[in-house]
Amino acid sequence: MALVKNPDQISLAMLGMVDGNGHPYSWTAIINGKYDAKVMADCGYPVIPEYLGAQPKEALGIEGASVTHIWCDDPADAKKVAKATFIPNVVDSAEEVIGQVDAVIIPTDKGWEHLDRAKPFIEAGLPVFIDKPMTDREDHLQQFVKWQREGRSILSTSAMRYAREFAECRGRLSEIGQPRLITITTCKSWERYGIHALEAVYPFLSPGGWVSVTNTGTEEANIVHIRHESGVDVVIAAIADMYGAFGCLNVYGTEGTLAAGDTDAFYAFKTQLVAYVDYLRTGQLPFAFDQTVELMKIIIAGIRSRDESARTVTLSEIKA
Repeated sequence: MALVKNPDQISLAMLGMVDGNGHPYSWTAIINGKYDAKVMADCGYPVIPEYLGAQPKEALGIEGASVTHIWCDDPADAKKVAKATFIPNVVDSAEEVIGQVDAVIIPTDKGWEHLDRAKPFIEAGLPVFIDKPMTDREDHLQQFVKWQREGRSILSTSAMRYAREFAECRGRLSEIGQPRLITITTCKSWERYGIHALEAVYPFLSPGGWVSVTNTGTEEANIVHIRHESGVDVVIAAIADMYGAFGCLNVYGTEGTLAAGDTDAFYAFKTQLVAYVDYLRTGQLPFAFDQTVELMKIIIAGIRSRDESARTVTLSEIKA
């Protein structure tokens, strides 16, 4: 059952913008199907006009959906995004969009803020998409689970779940025998970008089978060892300034290896956003919410392990 009144004409609000994250620019351009190249060139994130400009015009746009309202933490940012991506309505407070749109996108990546950012809209009955990670706090995770069990419509993903290069590797797993070790790298912090690396590798193994997390690193250089019940070990390196090694994936098996790097950001973002619009149209989540809960437990366990001198934290300790 559709989550919106008119699945053929879905109005979305883009709400929030934080340092180091230009999703309001790129995601709105991808959804609305158009942008002002001159204004976008000054967005502060050179990679965005670069990958948008590399696409044919027909690749932009999600039919029947549009971002019609925007609010940013800094009002000046909202005006710039609106001008760059042709959003007709800039609002003074995020809550103003309640009753004006069909659904909400929260494009920020600070998990500890997401409960407060999402609460007004979830409680108002609006479907909400939350950028990765949904949260990095145990008590906040409990509240999101409570809302979801009450029937609230919540989706949160990293675009890396949809990356073409990683999906191709998953399709070739039979070539390497039995997987034994998976490694992947990311820049920035475990709190903000660990989920990118984690959600890239998560679909390689069965959900519900992730056992424990040990983080032997620091806040600037997280080295996270995750055990899966299948016996496969996963090692994620999230190192603050390692921008040249984002999304370097290696899968080691009993008979061979696979490797991939994330290169097509546009494809991953658009596929992610299409999945959300499809969810609004059908009411069917693209994957079980329990997977998001398990992913957030791993993120929380990684923080706890690091803060407790690399103690191995079992996921069963994290109560959701």
